[in-house]
Amino acid sequence: MRPLSSVERAAGKRRTWLVEEERKARESRGEQGAMEFWLRLTRSRIAKDIKAGRGDVYAGFTLVCRLFTAAMDKRAAGDRRLWDDLLTYAQQVVDHKPPRS
Repeated sequence: MRPLSSVERAAGKRRTWLVEEERKARESRGEQGAMEFWLRLTRSRIAKDIKAGRGDVYAGFTLVCRLFTAAMDKRAAGDRRLWDDLLTYAQQVVDHKPPRS
């Protein structure tokens, strides 16, 4: 097995940091803390994408928010299918693509 490159080591450290920060946020403020951590991180990443000229991040985030809102609305109206499907899909994506940066 070859030694890790500096890029691989940095990605591993970043992944460890993300997991640890989420854990600390959850321990101190519960699920709300974890949510707030990921919102702050997302806002920062959006700002970096905008500066890098990738303005389509606005449209992407808007659609994700609209999807989440639609799923909450349907769940509140008694139809959990979209909510359950959204959470299942999100969990599958997160499980296969751990945080990297």
